[in-house]
Amino acid sequence: MNKNSNTYQILYAAVMVLLVGSVLALIYMALKPKQNENIANDTRKQILSALHIGAPDDSKVKETYEKYIIQDLLVDSEGNIIDSTKNVAFDVDMKKNVKLAERQLPVMKCRMDDGSVKYVLPMYGAGLWGPIWGYVAMNDDGTTIYGANFSHEGETPGLGARIADQDFQDKFVDKHLFVDGQFKGVVVLKKGQKSTTGAEVVDALTGATITSLGVSAMLEDCLTPYEAFLQKLQGANSAPSAEAPVVETIENETNDNQPE
Repeated sequence: MNKNSNTYQILYAAVMVLLVGSVLALIYMALKPKQNENIANDTRKQILSALHIGAPDDSKVKETYEKYIIQDLLVDSEGNIIDSTKNVAFDVDMKKNVKLAERQLPVMKCRMDDGSVKYVLPMYGAGLWGPIWGYVAMNDDGTTIYGANFSHEGETPGLGARIADQDFQDKFVDKHLFVDGQFKGVVVLKKGQKSTTGAEVVDALTGATITSLGVSAMLEDCLTPYEAFLQKLQGANSAPSAEAPVVETIENETNDNQPE
């Protein structure tokens, strides 16, 4: 075949495209499991951070996570546990989940070194320039925030990006989602402003009003569906006949839903 002909040039280009494409596809397939594990470990670090558990060496992130996170749960709008299979909560894609008419409500149950139990609830919302997300860890009293972790895709450095700073996240510690027995959530407002609903307030970031409002909207949108579940924790926690009623009640419900 004449190497100077158009046919040769087209065939040569087509073969090279196929070869290069095949090599890239093979590399992608080979690296995909590692990429997925890195993404999963980053998520585990964020969850551990909400629990005030320091991020260990990358090689031990999964091990540390599995030490503290003792159970994954999906609950319904009535607060009932509907699934407790391994990783069922961790695997929920919150980006897709918040768009569903009937959302899945994932909960990650944690046992701390002192034996206390916490419940981690995932969040997802919108900031100024893109998505924001986070995790709120609740005490087993069903009303008090134990810790929080927030992250973002592209908020402004030094302004909205400060939602990922520890000093902002620490402002949520010990805030109550229920006031006088009524679910109020927690809101983010400019310093000095008071909530019109009676909710407890976290001061907004200076110069990052829209991102701060995004965090507030995210918390309202994502925490409100857990109201019934949190009320059940409160009821179980106040039961006089058990030393650790929250743990026992949740675990008993879970055992009824274990797959055969």
